Amino acid sequence: MLPDFSAMSLPLAIGLFLFCALVIGTAGTYLAGVADRLADRTGLGEAIAGSLLLGATTSLPGIVVSVSSAWRGLPELAMSNALGGIAVQTAFLALADVTYRRANLEHAAPSIGNLMQSGLLICLLALLLVGVYTPPVTIFGVHPVTPLLFAGYIYGLFKVRGAQEDPMWAPTQTRETFADEPEEASSHESLSGLWVRFALLALVLAVTGLVLERTATVIANDTGLSATAVGALLTAIATSLPELVTSIAAVRRGALTMAVSGIIGGNAFDTLFAAASDIAYRDGSIYHVVSDHVLLWIAITIVMTSVLVLGLIRREEQNWGGIGFESVLILALYGLGAALVMV
Repeated sequence: MLPDFSAMSLPLAIGLFLFCALVIGTAGTYLAGVADRLADRTGLGEAIAGSLLLGATTSLPGIVVSVSSAWRGLPELAMSNALGGIAVQTAFLALADVTYRRANLEHAAPSIGNLMQSGLLICLLALLLVGVYTPPVTIFGVHPVTPLLFAGYIYGLFKVRGAQEDPMWAPTQTRETFADEPEEASSHESLSGLWVRFALLALVLAVTGLVLERTATVIANDTGLSATAVGALLTAIATSLPELVTSIAAVRRGALTMAVSGIIGGNAFDTLFAAASDIAYRDGSIYHVVSDHVLLWIAITIVMTSVLVLGLIRREEQNWGGIGFESVLILALYGLGAALVMV
């Protein structure tokens, strides 16, 4: 049980917020290596491991923030954190592209799994809009779109796995294309030991996310910033730091497919933040109490993901400055969204 943070001073809240962000970023750094080795040892493959292991676990601080906010009657913070996190993580993928100098990341890491997961993400985001524009009917306080989000996500993962095992087409291989090939397993590293390390890092991320939500509420109350701005631009970025550090770490390790799938798969998982928040919110449908700024983030994120899909299909090898045109456009779209939410 966490102590009451309501009496905390603003400087202390900001300091604790920054400390939590540092802990989240540091713990997330180690997750990339552990998840990559688990992918090789379990035979999951980098695309699935990036979604289930890396993507879902690095999302733990975010889901704790959203669910805790919804439970405490702060739906705007809950939803803006969830959707702002998806947007900023897509922008992080563009930053990872900057760090890989040999070719555009979309070219070097072709994967049917990443394309499928991107399509799944767009479908789940569109379902959120369906929830907003349907009648505010609830069953035991839960809107019907919420179980559809969970079912759609699970169904989508099965389809992603099936497409990887029996693909109907394959990308053209070039000298800059890196295949998803398992590394040699370390003789001194047991599989159970890897799982224990993975679980401990996940626990650290979850607890830190809970503290982060409380400090963010204090910052919002004391500074006068809207809950949307705090959720989309502060907690979303802080809780998404593992995605940034793990994607860059994965690129440096040569696990390019995992770098991309960790972001895309994590984004698909992050749509469940909204579903979980609807369950935690006890005053009806959470989809019907959010502002237009939250709807704006949904729309911008759909556009950003669609641009990413175009880049993964087009697979431009090089562009000016070593970064793909799609990555530049994604960063510009995120900047536009951040500017609009502050208006």
